[in-house]
Amino acid sequence: MTTRPIPDTARYERALASLRGLSVGDALGSQFFVPSNVPLLKRRELPPGSWQWTDDTEMGASVLAVLGTLGRIDQDTLARSFAERHDFDRGYGPAVNRLLRLVREGGDWRELASGLFDGQGSWGNGAAMRIAPLGAWYADDPEQATHQAEISAYTTHQHGEAVAGAMAVAAAAALAADPAGPPTPEALLDGVVALVPRSAVGVGLRRARDMLDYGDAGTVAAVLGCGRRTSAHDTVPFALWSAARALGDFERGFWTTAQVGGDVDTNCAIVGGVIAAGSAGAPPREWSERTEELPGWLSAAVTG
Repeated sequence: MTTRPIPDTARYERALASLRGLSVGDALGSQFFVPSNVPLLKRRELPPGSWQWTDDTEMGASVLAVLGTLGRIDQDTLARSFAERHDFDRGYGPAVNRLLRLVREGGDWRELASGLFDGQGSWGNGAAMRIAPLGAWYADDPEQATHQAEISAYTTHQHGEAVAGAMAVAAAAALAADPAGPPTPEALLDGVVALVPRSAVGVGLRRARDMLDYGDAGTVAAVLGCGRRTSAHDTVPFALWSAARALGDFERGFWTTAQVGGDVDTNCAIVGGVIAAGSAGAPPREWSERTEELPGWLSAAVTG
C-alpha cells in the first residue's frame, strides 16, 4: 500500500499535540463523574488507575484524521469517519448515537442532522468539544479555522449556537497555537469574539472577557454556565475563560475547570485542547502516561 505524505508536518504535529491535550482533559475529567472520586477534586488529587477517554476524543481523532488525509474538512468524509469509528460505549448522547448508527446504515447525515430536535438541529456542545485540533492546524489563519470549524459542525450539529461554539473553540486554539507565542488572556478572547457570529455564545464570550479578573471560577461558572445543560452557549464561554487564564499551564487550567463541576469531561477537553495547542501547554507527563493512548486507526488513516 502506498503511503500518503502528511500535507504539512508542522500543522499535523501541532494538531496532534492539541488532540493529546484534549484526550487528557477528557479522560481525566470523566473520572470525576465517579462518586468516589469527587472528594479528590477539592484537594486537587488525581484519581487512581488509568483513564479512558470518551466521545470527545474519539470524534476529535476523526477531525484530525480527515485534516491529515485531505488537508481540509470534507463533510462527507468526516461524517463517514464519525459513523465508522462510533463506539456506543464512549458516552455519546442519545441523539448523536442514533444519528451515527443511521449514517453507518446508509442514512444521509444532512437530513438526519437537520431533522434533530424538531428540525432545529442540535445546539449541544459536541461540535465544540472535538474541534481544538482543527484550530491548532490553522494556527497561521484563525479565520480559516473558524470557517473549517463551521463546515465540520454541520455534520452533526446544525443549530446556530452549536456552530458558533465550534467556531469559537477553533479560533481560540488557533490563537493559542500562534508560533509567535500565546496571546494575553484579553487578546485571546478579543480575537475569538471578533471571529464568532452574533449568537448567545458570542454574548457569553463577551461576558467572559469582562470577567477575566475574577478569581473565583465558581462565580464565573454561575454566570456563564459550565455545561450542565450540555448546550454550546452553556459550555464554551466558561471553558474559554478558563483556557485564556491558563495558557501555558495545563495543570492549572484543568483543575480550575474541573472544580466547578458541570459537564466536566467536555469542559476539560475543550480547555485541554486549547492550552495544549500552544508550544508550552503540554499536559504533565504522568497525566499523559495514565491516559488511554489515542486510537490506532488515527495514524493508520493518515499514513494509509
